[in-house]
Amino acid sequence: MAEVIKGVTRSLNVPFIFKASYDKANRTSIRSFRGPGLVEGLRILKKVKDEVHVPILTDVHEVQDVAKVAEVADVLQIPAFLCRQTDLVVAAAQTGKPVNVKKGQFLAPWDAQNIVEKVRSAGNEAVLLTERGVSFGYNNLVADMRSLVVLRSFGVPVVFDATHSVQLPGGAGTASSGQREFVPYLARAAVATGCDALFMEIHPDPDRAPSDGPNMLRLDDLPALLAQVTQIDRIVCRL
Repeated sequence: MAEVIKGVTRSLNVPFIFKASYDKANRTSIRSFRGPGLVEGLRILKKVKDEVHVPILTDVHEVQDVAKVAEVADVLQIPAFLCRQTDLVVAAAQTGKPVNVKKGQFLAPWDAQNIVEKVRSAGNEAVLLTERGVSFGYNNLVADMRSLVVLRSFGVPVVFDATHSVQLPGGAGTASSGQREFVPYLARAAVATGCDALFMEIHPDPDRAPSDGPNMLRLDDLPALLAQVTQIDRIVCRL
């Protein structure tokens, strides 16, 4: 996957950071797939980094994992549900690595300024904020493009998560559902609004993915979408 996606992004001159999780700790059900765990997961991520020659981003869920993860990952990510966990955010910042914080579904965009300040309190200015939708009633999210503008006002790069923003949390009972058909529309809208990067989950066959399949973009659909958003970004940058 990393090698194929790298080929697509390189052909369009789009910077690419590979993201995968060694542990999906916030699953809906106790029976949900979580991943290979810290040791095996980091081994795999290091192999991807060394062999495909791409920077790596992965989630950290616990303070005690931060140092080990920082040995492999180029960017540490704070999951949305943990974005207010001060000790975790500060520990990630203290590694000196860039920290990507996913804004929680329960937060207003202006509340994310407090997260930025937590990272900066550790002397780390390399912080990114990711918008991934906000709770809109039960089992539903809405993507508010105004949020991207507010988040950028804090002087940090802003990422739009085009796939988790179409997730229907817990919508399948023992798993989350999603509406992947809306991914291209939201991605194009976010780039037109002026986000700095896109976060997208990609799979060759999303219906067979062990997690998050309903909101994943099909690998075959990636080249066309990246070509479109690249053109949109060029237009926005000229404005």
